[in-house]
Amino acid sequence: MVACTRAQHKRADYVLFYKPNIPIAVIEAKDNNHAIGAGMQQGLNYAELLQVPFVFSSNGDGFLFHNKIAADGLVERELGLHEFPSAEMLWQQWLTQGIHIHGQQHALITQDYYSDGSNKTPRYYQLLAINRTIEAIAQGKQRILLVMATGTGKTFTAFQIIWRLWKAKARKRILFLADRNILVDQTMTNDFKPFGAAMTKIQKRQANKSYEIYLSLYQAVTGTEEERNIYKQFSPDFFNLICRG
Repeated sequence: MVACTRAQHKRADYVLFYKPNIPIAVIEAKDNNHAIGAGMQQGLNYAELLQVPFVFSSNGDGFLFHNKIAADGLVERELGLHEFPSAEMLWQQWLTQGIHIHGQQHALITQDYYSDGSNKTPRYYQLLAINRTIEAIAQGKQRILLVMATGTGKTFTAFQIIWRLWKAKARKRILFLADRNILVDQTMTNDFKPFGAAMTKIQKRQANKSYEIYLSLYQAVTGTEEERNIYKQFSPDFFNLICRG
């Protein structure tokens, strides 16, 4: 008989964030009975999971620094305790050598997540989906596909992406499509509730163009008869972001 159990939870000793919900580095700490790099492999495993470029291993006497995007090709080097780089130094290196973001797009990728004050934080895979999507849009990509299993918080993930784009004024009129009416209604009253008066639901074949966030059923904007194709009431460039749930 084979016993199947859930995988053990993994937890890094320390994860460094440039700002809330934007991780930048992992630190693995051992006591000084260990070599300075004893925690490096463990740190690299966590860094791969979190998709962060920098890993530090320490035994309290110094640091072994692993830099996946080192421009000089020197991926690992030892640092004294006083040489630990600042968050800003790491972030600037990630911008210029990692994701190649410059100028106005910096405001987009550092736009705050929505917070209701409850200290609820996205799960690590939601952070990855949200941050990588925002970075891709900042890099000019027009089509992005996220594949997430049922129950992993797809709507919450979509909300945070849309919220950050909207608050950064990178996208002004947004359409969110779903295939069932109950999904549209639940989305409006739950995850998308913070959009408040800026949000509307397209229904009764009416197109009110005074809103910024639109939710709709697929079948509410199209039809087999030409006059029922409500999407034709909108100009081709009216929506600058369309999300399909």
